[in-house]
Amino acid sequence: MVFNKEKRIRYLGFNDVWFSIIGILILSLSTDYIFNNSFGNYPLTMALFSWSASLFITICDWLIIRRFLIFLRKKYPDFRDDIKRISIFFLTIVVTIVIVDYVGGNTLEYIYRLSGRNANYHTQFKVLLPVILVTIMIMAIYEAMYYYIRLKTSIRAEEQAKQVSIQAQLDTLRNQAQPHFLFNSLNTLQDIIEEDTKEDAKEFVNKLSDVYRFILESSNANLITLEEEFKFVKAYIHIQKERFGDNLKVHWDIAETQFLAMIVPMSLQLLIENAIKHNVISRAKPLEITIKIKDKRLVVYNKIQLKSTVVPSTKIGLKNIEKRYAIISNIPIEIKNNETYFVVSLPLLTSSNKKKNDANTHH
Repeated sequence: MVFNKEKRIRYLGFNDVWFSIIGILILSLSTDYIFNNSFGNYPLTMALFSWSASLFITICDWLIIRRFLIFLRKKYPDFRDDIKRISIFFLTIVVTIVIVDYVGGNTLEYIYRLSGRNANYHTQFKVLLPVILVTIMIMAIYEAMYYYIRLKTSIRAEEQAKQVSIQAQLDTLRNQAQPHFLFNSLNTLQDIIEEDTKEDAKEFVNKLSDVYRFILESSNANLITLEEEFKFVKAYIHIQKERFGDNLKVHWDIAETQFLAMIVPMSLQLLIENAIKHNVISRAKPLEITIKIKDKRLVVYNKIQLKSTVVPSTKIGLKNIEKRYAIISNIPIEIKNNETYFVVSLPLLTSSNKKKNDANTHH
């Protein structure tokens, strides 16, 4: 464990080589000062010799306490066991210092006296109190570092779990939108087959495959640029014009400099699809859809001219867009229906107004 860097980091929270060296020096000098004050009472050579005894005892203390520290962290790794583990650890510090310093000090004194040297290593229990306090203060740094590292790891794991959950929700909603698009596209194809020639139907299918290629290519993105969505929507409108011709009019009021803003994929397409599905489109009543940017929002509106027959609806489109925006951003979409115009505005997003818990999901 002493020489294995990976295990030191795993159980101590950091590589404690320099911390151990500095801690042992501080403790040994403090112990020597408390018992002998060697550097104040003896010549340098004798002071170093006397201090070496304190250094030896301190190294023994440190390695034993550190070994117990690692053992306790293996045995009680959870946050809920912290109080029990720290209590046992501090008790271990007291017992270790009392035994090692008392027994070691008296043993060294006996050895030095046998060799004819004068020494004063006899340890009294009351003198060990400041040594215990200094040791606890230094060892508390181990606990503080360990708690900080575990807390940081726990927060990171929680964030990753949250991001996985968010990504799963977005994937579900995105995958929900694609069948919705296919459902409405097949309805359109059915109308073309009933009203037009087989050649028109074949052309529609070919262009539909191009649109689906784009959907598959962007299937992993939670946000795309307005420029990418614009290309997709133009292809989609081209398909719809095969059916409605000039009776479907889409007006754009977007500057090229605004194309770098980001929106939820297929959101603009779903709004146009929604307008086409629920409104009359004929030579007498052409459907005009206007798309513009106002106050950092993409605004889509059309005059309401509802069909006389109720159109089957999956009720997915608008709810899907609302939910995806709610997951990604704190800025909601706005839907207004004043019985003359139906208006939906989508917030144009940047990295600054995405939710923090979505900041690291794939875009």
